[in-house]
Amino acid sequence: MTKGSLVEEHYARQGIAARVLAALRAVHGADVPITPDTLAPIDHFHRRGVVETEELAAALQPRASDHLLDIGCGIGGPARWIAAKYGCRVTGVDLTQEFCEAARELNRLTGFADRVEILHGSALSLPAADESFDRVYSQAALMNISDKRGVFREAFRVLRPGGSLALSLAGAGPTGEPRYPLPWATTPDISFLATPDEIRGDLLAAGLQILFVRDTSATLAAGLASMIKQLETEGLPPLGPHVVAGERDKEWRLNIMRSLAEGRLSMIEALARKPA
Repeated sequence: MTKGSLVEEHYARQGIAARVLAALRAVHGADVPITPDTLAPIDHFHRRGVVETEELAAALQPRASDHLLDIGCGIGGPARWIAAKYGCRVTGVDLTQEFCEAARELNRLTGFADRVEILHGSALSLPAADESFDRVYSQAALMNISDKRGVFREAFRVLRPGGSLALSLAGAGPTGEPRYPLPWATTPDISFLATPDEIRGDLLAAGLQILFVRDTSATLAAGLASMIKQLETEGLPPLGPHVVAGERDKEWRLNIMRSLAEGRLSMIEALARKPA
């Protein structure tokens, strides 16, 4: 089985959209509006949820006339949220067919099918023409890809001159391997963690100009002890990514937080630009 197949197998779920809607209605009632905001507790798969999407979008500063690309879009939560907030168009690409199907259904239900397009494909061979996007971003997706330089070359290819690339991902920590299982990998076989310096080098090698590459782990570390205790004692909240991932999401979250606290993971944010 190829690495790509292992990644798809890790994420694949059946009936995702139906589970998302059932969970949302169980908490908020049968008449809850299906919008990017009401779905946000569930469909933003990164650790800080919609807050992290908001920060990334603020760094990108999209205009209503822009066309954005989301590499590793999951079930489309960030794409819908950014399209709603900024009035722009977003195309999402994901390797997992079940995620793409769920994203398209949720786009339809939220009324964003005309503004958010979902394509099944690989970050290393994007199904997009040269210079077709004004801005590109990727959140919590590149940990499954060893050839990050190849992803950045593809981002460079599809970006228009002067366009920006924003990244948010987990990276390697200074004290050794993280605790497994994690949200992106049950074992190290499909986990490829880079350091901030390696991300910086790969961005430059792809021809991009770096605006910043930073490790936010120290900032996040302050509240980890209380978050670990709360999750251990109270369990998962009614709504969250576990609606898609299942109850094992609790163990995944705890392993992320403990790995961060022990210096086994870093959290990397980056912004780069294709020369004009």
